[in-house]
Amino acid sequence: MASVLEREMFSEAAAAQLLRVPQSTLHYWLEGSTRGERRYRPIIRIEPKNTRTVTWAEFVEATLLRGYRRERGVPMAELRKFVDLLRDEFGVPYPLADRRPYASGRALVYDAQTAAGLDAEFCLVAVANDQLMLTPASQSFMERIEWKGNEPTAWRPIAAEEKSPVRVDPDKRFGRPSIKGISTEILWEEEDAGEDVEVIAETYNLDVADVRWALAYENSLRAA
Repeated sequence: MASVLEREMFSEAAAAQLLRVPQSTLHYWLEGSTRGERRYRPIIRIEPKNTRTVTWAEFVEATLLRGYRRERGVPMAELRKFVDLLRDEFGVPYPLADRRPYASGRALVYDAQTAAGLDAEFCLVAVANDQLMLTPASQSFMERIEWKGNEPTAWRPIAAEEKSPVRVDPDKRFGRPSIKGISTEILWEEEDAGEDVEVIAETYNLDVADVRWALAYENSLRAA
């Protein structure tokens, strides 16, 4: 049976909205581009698929890249070489969506970073007090992903330290954001129609705090 990592979860437009990045940026990461006579291969995919759908593994890897993009542009050539090296080292097509590079495989990641000539701002690990530590961007990524073994099972669209119950889970609501299996969009629509938060919570067997988290998340999407 195919891994959940290979499951097609979102349209490219829907994934970009959840990630809060321009669709053109996500498409560039997934498919690469051609500029003049020069061809730029994808970062996330091994080769272009000529499709506008996004698998769970591709979405998870994109959540890591978005963390770097917020600071500055993602260097395509260096990251591509780095990801290729990680694929060879760990023997998986989506190494950034695997727990091992961040946990038991940091030495291999460090070697791959060095070999790829990756700028320090984009490294996943760094040396501190003679130990290999996760950099802030990769640490944040790890905290926002929920893992089962080495596979990602859910993503927290709100920073983990805020204790939000909102999850993007491939096995719930077709990957749309939800709380305890209830779509955050449905909860927002109930409140937008004039229903009291307390009534919504009782109707869906949620805590009032759950509903408020859902509303805050949905309102932030609409304000973006």
